[in-house]
Amino acid sequence: MCGIAGIFHTQGLKPVDPARLQAMGDVIAHRGPDGEGVWTAPGVGLGHRRLSIIDLAGSPQPMASHDGGAMLVFNGEIYNYRELRQELRAAGATFRTDGDSEVILAAWQHWGVGCLERFNGMFAFALYDLRARTLLLARDRLGVKPLHMATLADGSVIFGSELKQLLAHPMLRRTIDPLAIEDFMAWGFVPDHRAILTGVEKLPAGHYRLLRHDASPPPSVRWWDVSFTERVTAREKDLEAHLLERLRQAVTSRMAADVPLGAFLSGGVDSSSVVALMAEASADPVKTCSIGFDVAALDETSWAGAVARQFGTEHHARTVSAGDFTLVDRLVTMFDEPFADASALPTFRVCELAREHVTVALSGDGADEAFAGYRRQVFQHREEQVRGLVPAGLRAPLFGMLGRLYPKADWAPRPLRAKTTLLSLAEDGEAGYVRALSVAGPGLRDALTTPEFKALRKDYRAEQPVLDLMRAAPARSGLDRAQYADLKFMLPGDILTKVDRTSMAASLEAREPLLDHRLIEFAARLPEAMRVHRGTGKWLIKRTMRRYLPDDVLFRPKMGFVTPIAAWLRGPLAGEAGAIGQSGPLARTGWFDAARIRELADSHASGRADHSRILWQLIMLERSLGCLDSSLLA
Repeated sequence: MCGIAGIFHTQGLKPVDPARLQAMGDVIAHRGPDGEGVWTAPGVGLGHRRLSIIDLAGSPQPMASHDGGAMLVFNGEIYNYRELRQELRAAGATFRTDGDSEVILAAWQHWGVGCLERFNGMFAFALYDLRARTLLLARDRLGVKPLHMATLADGSVIFGSELKQLLAHPMLRRTIDPLAIEDFMAWGFVPDHRAILTGVEKLPAGHYRLLRHDASPPPSVRWWDVSFTERVTAREKDLEAHLLERLRQAVTSRMAADVPLGAFLSGGVDSSSVVALMAEASADPVKTCSIGFDVAALDETSWAGAVARQFGTEHHARTVSAGDFTLVDRLVTMFDEPFADASALPTFRVCELAREHVTVALSGDGADEAFAGYRRQVFQHREEQVRGLVPAGLRAPLFGMLGRLYPKADWAPRPLRAKTTLLSLAEDGEAGYVRALSVAGPGLRDALTTPEFKALRKDYRAEQPVLDLMRAAPARSGLDRAQYADLKFMLPGDILTKVDRTSMAASLEAREPLLDHRLIEFAARLPEAMRVHRGTGKWLIKRTMRRYLPDDVLFRPKMGFVTPIAAWLRGPLAGEAGAIGQSGPLARTGWFDAARIRELADSHASGRADHSRILWQLIMLERSLGCLDSSLLA
């Protein structure tokens, strides 16, 4: 796992200053503490920071191809590199190293852009072809590894693994994009189709861009997508057997490393499944790490401990407390952009813990998106069944009226919180699911922002790109479209961003076996009944893993990696919540209504309502703006 940087001139072959590349690399030293390198040629420069995982001494970067015709900087892992190396060697390729970086270079020279389809892995890389004078920027299928880009006024393109690298370049224009604020307020993160700074881009997952010295930067090209348009027909037992084989392949392929390896273990279905299959494939005890909370209702360490004992792992656990709120400024610097997924805090803590014992950790991320494990997906499946029974012309007036009349009861047991469901049923399936995804709906965003902000935002609404994504999805049902949105929008923008930044901040490589693209493609072809069955999500994977895990692990209510922010904001953090927007960066933007924010904070502190998610969002926005250069707020 590493970090990359680069400068490419699209208007001629101007020289690249190696010192600028060095500065862009220095700010991500945490991503690669084991080595660094810079390479320049007329019109191009590449930089690299290395965290050594495979071929520890033999694969420094930037790396030249065997014939010197291409140069590479690469962040990630190609899990099938040994098989590809054999195939390429049979075709005449020569290799000097035992790692995967050289395989990428040889694959490019043999297959061109088609090499991307042959890679099974997580990656973001830049490959310069000295003969064709082209630069290939590419990102893996699901967006596990990030790549940020910007075109400067002189026509040069700068890129890096993290936004802070672009900020290290003195020519980057630094203006906050108000549409990114709109997006952040809706979702709690800045999605991949946007960046906090105007002019900065994120290469989308499953896309590449091919740059030339004599042409303006072209649009990105999609080289992979997941389709839900086909359904596999097979008996449940056969599907279980096929899934188990896919799971074993995904896990074992990600256990290859020349450094100590372990796993995150929460005690839920996904991480427990990964640990079970690691234990099956390993002759030594698996090293596992868990984080607990000082709020008993959200603590899963007892479940993690039980799974650890079952498989005889070398287990390590630690507790997160309200005092960990002091980490917030460090979190802000990890993400560069405002990021309000509160589980980032315990995720960083578990990465820190893991790094004390291993250099690589496998996680359980991805199964909820692929196999319909989120509660919102199960609700969407049910709601679509109801929509199919009630004519569209009747749904909106009937459910809309009931939803407006039904009280909002955050304090009530979950089955009695029907307001959101009723309002969702009044809309079409896509609009209803987007409502379920958002943290702050249009009404709340409008109430919290000023006329000055609304004038900048104009008619843009954060929901529209997601609605467009779902309506154009290669899908057959509402559940398909919901999962497509989770895989293409929520996963890269939220979950994978969180894991990448927190793991890299700890100089730890995180691998996600349940995001193996073959596994994702298999899951997308499953009948809906094999994903959601009688109100239970991830049905097939739970049935399959019964041979390894007890039912009380597989079928207990999903908790997720939830941080007790609501309780903290009524206790040790109540003062922080009450001060949001009263002074400081958020107030200086002139974009937020401080009085309305104070009302939310007071209502939450009193227990009358739960506004923890939006309050945490505003705290993270305040701190993030404060972390950026004050010139951004001019």
